[in-house]
Amino acid sequence: MKINQTCVVALTWTLKDVLGEELDVLDEPVEFMIGGTDLFEVIEQALQGAHVGNTVNIDIEPEQGFGEYDERLVFLEPRAIFPLELEEGMTFDGTALPAGCTMDEPQEALYTVTDIYPEHVVLDGNHPLAGIALRLRVNVTAVREATSSEQESGSAGTGFFRISPASNLLPGSDTLQ
Repeated sequence: MKINQTCVVALTWTLKDVLGEELDVLDEPVEFMIGGTDLFEVIEQALQGAHVGNTVNIDIEPEQGFGEYDERLVFLEPRAIFPLELEEGMTFDGTALPAGCTMDEPQEALYTVTDIYPEHVVLDGNHPLAGIALRLRVNVTAVREATSSEQESGSAGTGFFRISPASNLLPGSDTLQ
């Protein structure tokens, strides 16, 4: 069966940046729905017509993937409002930020602690891969028809690559996906 607009594919991959640095490897196949909300459109388009055993190389520019890096999603917050055991790399859901945080942070974002200083903490609401051109090598390990429940939900239940670009999360935006 060839990949078409409403099927489920099982994929493995290697994800690199344009300098060839390996960012992620998926060795065990994971299922994604084509024609749903699981994958970026650029990935779905590149996979059209492929079948089991094919390897597809996909170049993903920032605007096709995780968006451009947006400095407006970086915030300085008082260190005192965060837990003592705070570490760089920790994440906070925008709806669960500590009391006393700036009210300008879009609540729909996931914030990563990027720096900790004695007086303040830096929170970054950009996806870690925002602003990075990516090179994805995808291996198709299985293709099947989507079930009616998958078609109805638009997902095979994963959605690794379907993250709204940060630009949609700016204050005043009501176009969140």
